[in-house]
Amino acid sequence: MKVLLINGSPHSNGNTATALNEMIKIFQAEGVETNLVQVGNKAVRGCVACRKCKETGKCIFNDIVNETAPLFEEADGVVIGAPVYFSSAAGTAITFLDRLFFSTLFDKTMKVGASVVISRRGGSSATFDELNKYFTMTQMPVASSQYWNMAYGREPGEVLQDAEGMQTMRTLARNMVFLMKSIALGKEKFGLPEKETWTPTHFIRD
Repeated sequence: MKVLLINGSPHSNGNTATALNEMIKIFQAEGVETNLVQVGNKAVRGCVACRKCKETGKCIFNDIVNETAPLFEEADGVVIGAPVYFSSAAGTAITFLDRLFFSTLFDKTMKVGASVVISRRGGSSATFDELNKYFTMTQMPVASSQYWNMAYGREPGEVLQDAEGMQTMRTLARNMVFLMKSIALGKEKFGLPEKETWTPTHFIRD
């Protein structure tokens, strides 16, 4: 089992990293291999809708997105961590995710997804919903915990004082492991669900 963890915070040792590392402890104890990718402090430009990725299988901008794509493809689970900026995920995290999910052509069906949100006070629920949408449009089951996957803190390390938040991270990691293992057994016995040919429908009429 492999899990890719994405730190969308500009701080590699901030509260988002602390929350993700709390999960990593559980993954490692369960024998799950982890890869933590620091994204939030990178220069990541936005998608320009050139659609070259549909021809080449990778983004035209050769940066952290293309570097992460192979880790995404081989992962059984993906955790997206991000701080809240103005009731939304930090901008670099969203720019990265837009390009990563759009430019990777491999089938993401039944990879387990989870988002982790860190805030000083407000905007966590909106950001949690925002991040989960990447999973739910790519047929990735979303792992749940004992509460929404959020914890609170401002200064580095303060998130450790949120006892319930840290417990939520540990519970989330254990639930992800269970779900990934269960899906692996299901795929072995039943295979993946039948797929229909995509029928894109645009709401533009003459």
